[in-house]
Amino acid sequence: MSMEEYKKALKMGQKNFRACVSKGQYPYLQVLDAILEHTEVGSTVPLGLVDIPMDFIVGTKTAGRTSAFASNFMPLLGEDTEFAHKWANLCQAQMDEGIRDPIIAYEFMNRFYVVEGNKRVSVLKYFGAARVPGTVTRVIPKRTNTKENRIYFEFLDFYTLTQINYLWFTEEGRFADFVAITGKAPGERWTTEDKKALASLYFRFCEAFNAHGGDRLPITAGDALLAFLKVYPYRKALDMGTEELRTSLHRVWNEITVLTQPDALELSMEPAPYREDVTSLSSLAKRFLAGGTPRLKVGFVHEKDAVTSMWTYGHEFGRGELEKALGDRVETVCYDNVNPETDGEAAIERAVADGCDVIFTTTPKLIDPALKAAVTHPNVKILNCSLRMTHPSVRTYYGRIHEAKYLIGAIAGAMADDNKIGYVATYPTYGMTAAINAFALGAKMVNPRAQIYLQWTAEKGLDVERYFQENGISVISSHDIRDPKGAPEKFGLYQVINGEIHNYAMPFWNWGEFYVRIVRSILDGTWKYHDNAPGTKALNYWWGMSTGVVDVITSRSLPLGTLRLVDLLRKTIVQRDFDPFHGVLYAQGGVCVQPEEHATLRPEQIITMDWLADNVIGEIPSYDSLIDAAKPLVSLQGVGPAEKPKKL
Repeated sequence: MSMEEYKKALKMGQKNFRACVSKGQYPYLQVLDAILEHTEVGSTVPLGLVDIPMDFIVGTKTAGRTSAFASNFMPLLGEDTEFAHKWANLCQAQMDEGIRDPIIAYEFMNRFYVVEGNKRVSVLKYFGAARVPGTVTRVIPKRTNTKENRIYFEFLDFYTLTQINYLWFTEEGRFADFVAITGKAPGERWTTEDKKALASLYFRFCEAFNAHGGDRLPITAGDALLAFLKVYPYRKALDMGTEELRTSLHRVWNEITVLTQPDALELSMEPAPYREDVTSLSSLAKRFLAGGTPRLKVGFVHEKDAVTSMWTYGHEFGRGELEKALGDRVETVCYDNVNPETDGEAAIERAVADGCDVIFTTTPKLIDPALKAAVTHPNVKILNCSLRMTHPSVRTYYGRIHEAKYLIGAIAGAMADDNKIGYVATYPTYGMTAAINAFALGAKMVNPRAQIYLQWTAEKGLDVERYFQENGISVISSHDIRDPKGAPEKFGLYQVINGEIHNYAMPFWNWGEFYVRIVRSILDGTWKYHDNAPGTKALNYWWGMSTGVVDVITSRSLPLGTLRLVDLLRKTIVQRDFDPFHGVLYAQGGVCVQPEEHATLRPEQIITMDWLADNVIGEIPSYDSLIDAAKPLVSLQGVGPAEKPKKL
């Protein structure tokens, strides 16, 4: 009986061997000694007796037994060999009472290499065992700047707190993200109960993940579990039964498969053209029209209200424009003053219960509850106002505000006789740095000597107005829109002359244009949406001045020549004939970030920009220097040194 099992294992080994050869891959077990010949070792640490994940055992310490096994640890030697008989005896022992003797192995980069017990490992892998006990010595490499090395040292920090070795991630920062998502504080050690609970969830999840085809994906089960837990809270996932776990995994499968794509985000830079003919109405719209109620119900979920927040006021103004443009084809409803952390899920669920077919969540802080609602209610179209979120289930939207900032920078350069221009930034998030640099480049185009004095309202201990006064700065670019709690005149671009404020220009967020176009696309069928389609990318609408979503409002008091310049620049940007980030570009310190004269930065480079132009005086603040109110948003969408710290 056991020899029959050997024959089956031999066929598995031969099949694996042929597959590796056909792909040009090494067909035998990896050899640690050969790997270490090209590695600087920092130290070795005896770990004692540990449970070794079978999937992480990849080779042998020395080359002695290499040719006896294929790369999957299945045998390659003929059934009439002594090796085959020993393997069969071990196989019988496993079937009779189970193999209990620990192996001896080395661990390097969280992969294990056997010193003693190769055949035991082979038999256990054949029977699909999850773990094997082993006496392990850890080989720790010296720190390098490679991605693999950095991830490994993050794992070592995680292992120190948990003694867990079966969890692995393919991207930096995910160990820290996982610790946070389980509710553990940085540096908090895991109890025996904590480890048992995670092990139970992890191995049940692995079973469901592999049954769904996850073992064929170029990501780990840990990567997939982290994505899963961003939708289903950790404590809830711990209580899930096997069937509920499988069903829930199926719902979020797009959120997992998107991790396998090197370019998981698709940017929509321009809207699709309108299709006004009724025959092209989408199935959703036809359903409403056929029922005699020609209305698509659209919900808006805001963190604040239109009285206390000009940001919310802008979106509410856009909601009004949507109603005006589409009349009785839409019905809209507002849910405001929603705390994203405590009330976000309930508010969106209320919108769904109220019959909303489309829901706009107007702050990045609502992305998590929006994601949870989207996978729970796949027939409801849910969008979030944010940039560079890689969730296929939730579409995101924002405006290319840097285009407007370039024009305003040109106006500032023309109006600042002393070459000094102040710039008030809020949070160091995606798109904000691009806006600063576009403004600086616009000012420099008009006045090559213009310098931008940068200040952040999100940085602790700063008195922005005092800073500008002490540096004699009178031309200032402040908040894009009026602050209900602040001075009514201090917004947009203004100048202080003899104590009086003169407003020159301001960016204009025309959210109504965006909402009308999106809802029309749903009604006329140009909204392309493929539920549960494999390989679906996350879609981010990033529209600019060419669509009317972003524009600039100028004062009539500006000099005629300046107004003409702004009008010319606006036309070239609207017609996509000019880009603020075209040509040779220099960062602070004289660093050339784009040397080609005819090149233009890619959208991804603009969104994630983490450098400042050479005529900007100031810096991007670190995460620790931010006020507490800024940290939640920066944790989601921060750039450069302001990104949330990846600490365990």
